[in-house]
Amino acid sequence: MLPINLPNAALVSTPSPPTLAALPVAIIGAGPIGLAAAVRLLERGIEPVILEAGAAPGAAVRDWGHVPMFSTWRFNIDGAAKDLLERYGWKAPDPDTFPTGRDLADDYIDPLASLPEIASRLHLNARVTGVARSGIGKVQTPERATAPFEVRFTDADGQERRLHARAVIDAAGTWSAPNPAGAGGLPALGERAAADRIRYGMPDVLGTERARYAGRRVLVVGCGHSAVGTLIDLATLASSPLGTRIHWAHRRRDLAAVFGGGAKDELPERSAVGRKLKTMVDSGAFEAHAPFLIDAIEREPDGSLRVIGALGGSPHTIAVDEIIVATGLRPDLGYLSELRLDLDPMLDCPRALAPLIDPNEHSCGTVPAHGAVELAQPEPGLFLVGMKSYGRAPTFLLATGYEQVRSVAAWLAGDVEAARRVDLALPDTGVCSGPAAQDPAPASCCAPTCCEKAA
Repeated sequence: MLPINLPNAALVSTPSPPTLAALPVAIIGAGPIGLAAAVRLLERGIEPVILEAGAAPGAAVRDWGHVPMFSTWRFNIDGAAKDLLERYGWKAPDPDTFPTGRDLADDYIDPLASLPEIASRLHLNARVTGVARSGIGKVQTPERATAPFEVRFTDADGQERRLHARAVIDAAGTWSAPNPAGAGGLPALGERAAADRIRYGMPDVLGTERARYAGRRVLVVGCGHSAVGTLIDLATLASSPLGTRIHWAHRRRDLAAVFGGGAKDELPERSAVGRKLKTMVDSGAFEAHAPFLIDAIEREPDGSLRVIGALGGSPHTIAVDEIIVATGLRPDLGYLSELRLDLDPMLDCPRALAPLIDPNEHSCGTVPAHGAVELAQPEPGLFLVGMKSYGRAPTFLLATGYEQVRSVAAWLAGDVEAARRVDLALPDTGVCSGPAAQDPAPASCCAPTCCEKAA
């Protein structure tokens, strides 16, 4: 990739930006959604600049590279990106096969990011630290809509830099902001101090991290697909002579939704995981603790941990060596604090999107199509897209994000009709659970599915 100090009118150290019309659109995040946003902007004749915090594009995807996706390649490739790639002789994978995260990175994200149209506009190791209107504070309204955005970021050497932009598309995802083990949304007492024994997300327990978990007492916290996939891998590890012992703690009383929709699920791989989990639960492969609310984590003299909380309202303690926390994700909104946001107070997603994805109301995969209109913020030119647009909701799929950025690019190009004309068909989960069907709701205990993580 090209160095961060490319000659570029937007990447300057002086406080006076060029005119608004001459500036590019800043894209935060070079995952599949951020890269698709760049392609869609280029289609419209709009210059993008992509800022990626990681050392490679798709850094979050690579972190779960060992995980098979539930959705086939057909749902995971943006149409405009596919067209651009094919101009350079790229051959699309079989649309009916299931990639892993590593496949997605190696066979799609890397080739796309390496194209000259993208590589010349992509800046790696560029961690965004703040976004504001250039020279205009959050409380100032006059001239706000015509002022450029100022995006602050640090480069690989820790040097602070700035980018002026006409608009900002935040496709940073939520992978770097996992929910804690604590039941109330705060870390459990002692959770931070026990960080060396806690892993968030989906560790590669059968591969690179096998030695960490083999022959140990491992607690998995959560009941979403990330937790389920980890439990299944740990059960495979436990079948070896090493004697791994698995504990599973979650907050649900009813596991019907976790087991999935069976034949009604339009993603058969997702259905298969649910069936496999049910078989393992029925066979006693895990020592289950539910509904369990974690309050504190204490370290024993030998380094092991005591996980303390309430099981069905009564005090309960679990003794373990390692904890894997898969309790969902949340968006990092800190660097947007100087911008005007209108977010749902529960989900931290754009307010207009919240009723469509509220996990208290449904867990269906059939999310209505939506785009720039629903994603727009009170700050003109700011859009949250991809997994970040879903805030704390767990049902995002890549196809959703691709339609989002197509609409946003059209909106920024002034093609309001195309921006409003959204179309999206997603596979149903086969289960739809509202307040009467589950207690408690999955918003605080379920992580995204494997194919959701890519955003």
